[in-house]
Amino acid sequence: MEEINKSVPLKIALIPVLFLIGLLSVNVIGVFGDDALSGSNQFILILSASLTVALGMYRGTSWSHILKGIEKSIADTSGAIIIILLIGALAGSWMISGIVPAMVYYGLMLLSPSIFLPATAIICATVSLATGSSWSTSATVGIALVGIGQALGMNEAIVAGAVISGAYFGDKLSPMSDTTNLAPAVAGTDLFTHIRYMLYTTLPSFIIALVLFAMIGLFKEAEGQIQSVSAIMSELAAGFNLSLWLFLVPVAVIAMIIMRVPAIPALLIGALAGIVFALIFQSELLVSLSGGSQIADFYRVLMNSLTVDMAYPAEHPVLKELLSSGGMSGMLGTIWLILAAMIFGGSMEATGFLHSISVALLRLAKGTFSLIATTVGTTAFMNVSAGDQYLALVVPGKMFKEAYEEKDLAPENLSRTLEDSGTVTSVLVPHNTCGAYQSGVLGVDTMAYLPYAFFNYLSPIMTLIYAAFNIKIRKLIKKD
Repeated sequence: MEEINKSVPLKIALIPVLFLIGLLSVNVIGVFGDDALSGSNQFILILSASLTVALGMYRGTSWSHILKGIEKSIADTSGAIIIILLIGALAGSWMISGIVPAMVYYGLMLLSPSIFLPATAIICATVSLATGSSWSTSATVGIALVGIGQALGMNEAIVAGAVISGAYFGDKLSPMSDTTNLAPAVAGTDLFTHIRYMLYTTLPSFIIALVLFAMIGLFKEAEGQIQSVSAIMSELAAGFNLSLWLFLVPVAVIAMIIMRVPAIPALLIGALAGIVFALIFQSELLVSLSGGSQIADFYRVLMNSLTVDMAYPAEHPVLKELLSSGGMSGMLGTIWLILAAMIFGGSMEATGFLHSISVALLRLAKGTFSLIATTVGTTAFMNVSAGDQYLALVVPGKMFKEAYEEKDLAPENLSRTLEDSGTVTSVLVPHNTCGAYQSGVLGVDTMAYLPYAFFNYLSPIMTLIYAAFNIKIRKLIKKD
């Protein structure tokens, strides 16, 4: 196995990153805006990877070694890609079965604009805490809450920010979360010490986020933006056979995830259960959409809802957007983005460019505050450059573990910092696996919801505040 070239000068290692950031900025800010994820950002990631490969080969790294690095990077996301495809199928089947319309209908009955945003964050936090998965939370209750928010006249970007804030709060603190287990394992502490220590920064960040969401909700109510709710509810009731029995499917999916059933079979069962419930509850709708009552007609409509599209012929403009789904094909743009990001991240790692940049960052860590600040910066950089939150935890965790020990800092300081900055900021990067996923599932551009994902950028800020004022910075207990 060829050794990674670890002597790459920093000025060379930074070229692909600066190239990527520059072109992405032109794409998003100057030219395409929200449409940048339609393909141009993906091609820029490929261009940046090509530049990395050219520079790496010039420095002596072989093409075969770089290709193996790219292949490994892509292979690491195979599970996520399958999950994304199944979530597309689940969204389509839950739409045609009436599950999502029922969530929206009953949600409109219970939630008002004044409490909707903080309630959204709390609901998502509860589900995510129980399941240990921000992804599953967004794919189930998150989609419905965005729809309810639209019906209440809320800006979908703000609602998505509340969904993501709650989902990542629960993900961070759940003992069933993969990142919550990964961070202490890398840092060298145990799971529950890690969770207890995270509470110091996580709870204040979430409380501040809830206050901000509550303030926005009160302002929205004052603007009087509750329009056409009764018309929306009437059209939903007329078009679908709505029943509380429909909630059995999402409850079953969430229960399976709580019981540690792997996400892929749980989501597949959820999608198929949606099809069964469509046959049971929405036979009239199936006849209307298929134009016939034969088994082949039903089969075509149901299969299309899973794979290609499902569009209910709604009259209300909010419902036209809400009651449509691209199925599995609707998630292909997200998968394309993830693959492109992994090509770039894999080439950066295989050429040793990431290692060179990491070493340079490590030199900045002198005192306790600078060490924690450098950790925060490194995890954020990894989320941008490698495009994957797991690398943003593992690479800095390995890099800084000895540095924390040398400064007599307990390993939970490192594990907390990794989660406060790596886990939660991944969703703020458009080409990161998490940012691409959440944008695709919720139907809201990453840069649109970013300003409202309060919890996600309050967490690293809170970590830096604690470090600056030496609050809850635990020292190593040395044994004689």
